Amino acid sequence: MNTMSLTTLERGKTTVDAAALEAFSAQLRGTVLSEGDAAYNEARTIWNATVDRRPGLIVCCVGASDVIKAVNFARENRLLVSVRGGGHNIAGSAVCDGGLMIDLSLMKSVRVDVAARRAWVGPGATLADVDKETQAFGLVMPTGINSTTGISGLTLGGGFGWITRKFGLTIDNLASADVVTADGKLLRASQTENPDLFWALRGGGGNFGVVTAFEFQLHEFGPQVLAGLVVHPFADAEKVLKEYRKALETAPDELTCWVVMRQAPPLAFLPAEWHGKEVLVLAMCYCGDIGAGEKATRKLRAIGTPIADVVGLNPFTGWQQAFDPLLAPGARNYWKSHDFTELSDEAAAVVTGAIAKLPGPECEIFVGHVGGAAGRVKADATAFPQRSSHFVMNVHARWREPAMDKACIDWARALYEAAKPYAAGTAYVNFMPEDEVDRIEAAYGGNYRRLLEIKKRYDPLNLFRMNQNLRPKESLRAA
Repeated sequence: MNTMSLTTLERGKTTVDAAALEAFSAQLRGTVLSEGDAAYNEARTIWNATVDRRPGLIVCCVGASDVIKAVNFARENRLLVSVRGGGHNIAGSAVCDGGLMIDLSLMKSVRVDVAARRAWVGPGATLADVDKETQAFGLVMPTGINSTTGISGLTLGGGFGWITRKFGLTIDNLASADVVTADGKLLRASQTENPDLFWALRGGGGNFGVVTAFEFQLHEFGPQVLAGLVVHPFADAEKVLKEYRKALETAPDELTCWVVMRQAPPLAFLPAEWHGKEVLVLAMCYCGDIGAGEKATRKLRAIGTPIADVVGLNPFTGWQQAFDPLLAPGARNYWKSHDFTELSDEAAAVVTGAIAKLPGPECEIFVGHVGGAAGRVKADATAFPQRSSHFVMNVHARWREPAMDKACIDWARALYEAAKPYAAGTAYVNFMPEDEVDRIEAAYGGNYRRLLEIKKRYDPLNLFRMNQNLRPKESLRAA
């Protein structure tokens, strides 16, 4: 390995000589990649194709010892650091330009203790990895809706999906975490060990260190679930949304129903004449007794005159992957989001109006239905504070050609601004793109100051800054 010029925390350059690089590499169980290595381009490629950064070094870790050595090497040389779990984050914070990327994607183990109802999960595992292993034992933990998402980023930002209303956020089911902090120490964080760090990890993102193992509480569930889609003509959107809101007023925690608005993809169950036309989709999941689920979904399924209703029994692992084809890696993506305590007529009108201006066939708007068990946790119990939001809107601009960048990003931003007067003002950090640094304080609300103090305690250098960053005062000039 040759002498290398690497990017520093101050975005300058430093030179690391060949001997130091070779000594570092020799300490690792994993491998070190640099530009020119056969696996380099694959390792730096992540879900969002708008992100095209080139790390100086990629450390492919296979255990906590590798992570410790990588963190120490980065700190001692004041290198810009990024951390990759699943590489699914919209902001692309997994990849840095010119610095050192800590790649956890090989650390994918999932171990289930059936008697204790616990799972120990490696930071490189995807949601599919977790679901397949836990469901093999009739157990589950609440995660997100796209199975290729990494467990690390999802968890550290909060984590919500189809069964959140019943079992809480992903962080509400986190029992402990092993964390390599900026000083190279491996700490256990739980309610009884380093509880301040444990509090901050549950929603504070990757600001506090590199998690090398998660311990989760599991619940009895599955393997079958009542779930599916009801597809409506978009011309009926106003009526459908009003009835949707009304039906959810009495929805039990077991029932979750999200709204998706977009041009219809060529799904086999849709008549061909609807392919490419605007539709409104009610995507629902009932995580309980099937008979009770049939009754609970009745109001939603009785709305309007749908084009198709394919709600039925599905393997939960299959339902967790239902949206994967629409969210596959390789496309260019940009998101804007809002939290809503209620989906008012005014907010709904803004959202539906934007569908008439879709800039491309893969662009969509979804409204996630949350609340339930997740909403009954106090706002200051975890770093994640948005416990009163009943709906989360994500404006998902998705396209293929760089020439479409401006049109798609402008569309998402325009809708975001138009909906702002009706929103709660908070934000979900996992949905925030790279250009939303001005929303970080609002995202954490009353928890922001406490997070800054914990950040200052565990990472005063702000080594972990490739994220929705909490900057301790000492590092402001260097960041």
